[in-house]
Amino acid sequence: MVISRKVQFRLNVFFVTIALLSVVAFTMYELGYLDDLFTVLAKDNYIFYWMMLVGVLAEIVAGSMGMGYGVICTTTLLFLGIPPHAVSASIHSAESFTTAAGSISHIRLKNVSKSLVKRLAIPAVFGAVIGAVSLTYLGEYYSKITKTIISFYTLYLGIQILSNAFKNKQDKKLKRKTNLTRLGVIGGFIDSFAGGGWGPLVTGTLIKNSFTPRFAVGSSTVAKFILTLTAAITFIFTLGIQHWNIILGLLIGGIFTAPFSAMLTAKLPVKSMFLVIGTLVIVMSSITIYKSVF
Repeated sequence: MVISRKVQFRLNVFFVTIALLSVVAFTMYELGYLDDLFTVLAKDNYIFYWMMLVGVLAEIVAGSMGMGYGVICTTTLLFLGIPPHAVSASIHSAESFTTAAGSISHIRLKNVSKSLVKRLAIPAVFGAVIGAVSLTYLGEYYSKITKTIISFYTLYLGIQILSNAFKNKQDKKLKRKTNLTRLGVIGGFIDSFAGGGWGPLVTGTLIKNSFTPRFAVGSSTVAKFILTLTAAITFIFTLGIQHWNIILGLLIGGIFTAPFSAMLTAKLPVKSMFLVIGTLVIVMSSITIYKSVF
């Protein structure tokens, strides 16, 4: 079996992570802190372990469909009653690491157009800062309204994901003119404010407008890493570090799954995944909207 460079890189990250976690666990065991660690991880109704499961699921979906990580995490966290500003801050903090690994893979595989990254990332940074600051204020003082708005947005994304299961493969068209500055600003704002949405909006628009798929996905991934890091830093300055158990759970779940998500891409029935994930997002978003309104 031939392993691609992208899969090999992810496997290397996986094994390094396993080694580091093993060293940390052994050190804490020797110092007598392991029981204390398990007690801390059991806080908030074992949400750390639930977030590990969500991180695994989200990474599998993102690896096979090229999008959906933020949508799944946001929908789940809102469903569990986490405040909107803490949702986005947690997701972007964890995603900073996973998107970094993905970006390095695409750069090594020469899937990145520097000019496209620049034209997307610079406006996305401005959008991400505005979105993070807005959510910090609105999420704290108008949590109920903000949660309802974001849930309506994830409901829309769920419908979009579900509709992909019934779309036929489109014929190649002439490249449409795309306002990359506007796309970057809007994509950065929505992703930062809603906890996700860059992939469906930006990557989806680039591919629909006939950009070469490998450059659209690779360049969009690198730009996404830049805006994710920007959003995470902004949230740290405005909120501090909160809900580290959520961040750690999502991060570990994603890292453990990332090396194998590329291998699963060819094996998983993508159409069925669109149906299942789209339906799940719609149902959870609808329940969150109902709970927020009533």
